[in-house]
Amino acid sequence: MERYRTALILGYGRSGQAAERLLRAENCETTVLSQEITDKATVHQILKDRDFDICIVSPGFRLSHPWISAVCGRGIPLLSELELGGSRHQGKTIAVTGSNGKSTAVKWIAEMLQLAGIKVAIGGNYGIPACETVLENPDLDWLVLEVSSFQLETVQHFRAEVAVVLNILPNHLDRHETMNLYRRTKARIFGSSSLAGDACLVPVDLVEPFRADVEGERRWITFGGTPDADYFFENGQVFHESEPVLNLSGTLFDSPVLGGCTGAAVAAVAAAVGIPFESAEAAARGFKPLPHRLQRVGELDGVAYVNDSKATNLAAVAAALQSCGEGIHLIAGGLPKESEYTFIKEILAERTRTIYLTGQASRAMYQAWNEVCPCVECGTLKTAFNTARNAAKPGEIILLSPGCASFDQFVSFEERGERFMELFHESAQGGGDAS
Repeated sequence: MERYRTALILGYGRSGQAAERLLRAENCETTVLSQEITDKATVHQILKDRDFDICIVSPGFRLSHPWISAVCGRGIPLLSELELGGSRHQGKTIAVTGSNGKSTAVKWIAEMLQLAGIKVAIGGNYGIPACETVLENPDLDWLVLEVSSFQLETVQHFRAEVAVVLNILPNHLDRHETMNLYRRTKARIFGSSSLAGDACLVPVDLVEPFRADVEGERRWITFGGTPDADYFFENGQVFHESEPVLNLSGTLFDSPVLGGCTGAAVAAVAAAVGIPFESAEAAARGFKPLPHRLQRVGELDGVAYVNDSKATNLAAVAAALQSCGEGIHLIAGGLPKESEYTFIKEILAERTRTIYLTGQASRAMYQAWNEVCPCVECGTLKTAFNTARNAAKPGEIILLSPGCASFDQFVSFEERGERFMELFHESAQGGGDAS
């Protein structure tokens, strides 16, 4: 565990503040460059005048950012805040990444470990920086990290005893450029080296690409929805070598999408960690979904309302549609992260009654989908909500699952989801269109 005399911290959001707090606790002298500093002369003067052992990078900084280029030009090593925090953890680590479902998987894993009597805490992309988690929980048995591709770009020697990639779906290609580069970035979760016993958990259809991405021998464990996986989901249960090990019938995870991905993966984690499957099942049965992730808001005039504002890519929309059934009035759109909309046309045609489109992606989505399902360009979430409410019939569902980022009209997906719920409650109270 390397210690540093001086450190430069790029970014002063929650992760940058947590990194500074940890480093100062170790008597490291820190200098912060925040996004508010735009004066290039100031930045270059700081780099010229100071000799830094390390540069801690917040995930919001692209590798192409001029500050990163300046730091690398001075020969200062880059390090993710995630790895800095993880390196100070004295126990064992489970790390989870993927395009969709990371937070849900991390929450379930942590809760099953707690039920098994293990001292555990969550950190990383879940919302609590790794540095903050380890400072406040110095004696953990297990640290469960949610890991984003942005955080993985600058890890150097990151290692987890159990590393999980849930899925690889089109996402963040504006930053990672190609699916191959995106997958290789995700593969950095497996570390530059692996110790005997470390487990690498991956979807069965991705095990060969990941083998090619990673040097050295690994203990690969596969999961999925087909019997060729080590752990596979079928008819409400997860099986291992044809034997049922985890019953998810009647839980949130009792669906081909969540069962074949999250359910089978968590079963594999339980086996890798060595805790009873009964703890995983008990955690699944008591699981309360995170806000804005297939969150059932309520029912109005026989119509169910579901807030899935966290669905910021089209693969997440497809998963939501599969989970919600049929008779869906879909509210989609926002700031586009993808340019190819056609690959979910089949499930849209199968599950949706009408699609109500908002934001910058509205026109492109209309052109891609209107031939298979009626689409209405609504502009704003309020108009889409009211239009869907007037059209939906008892027994149907109004689903907010945008498939886009929120930043064209909202500051975050959370604000977008909160607005959807406000519109529901205003309608429930007033009986008319939401105001």
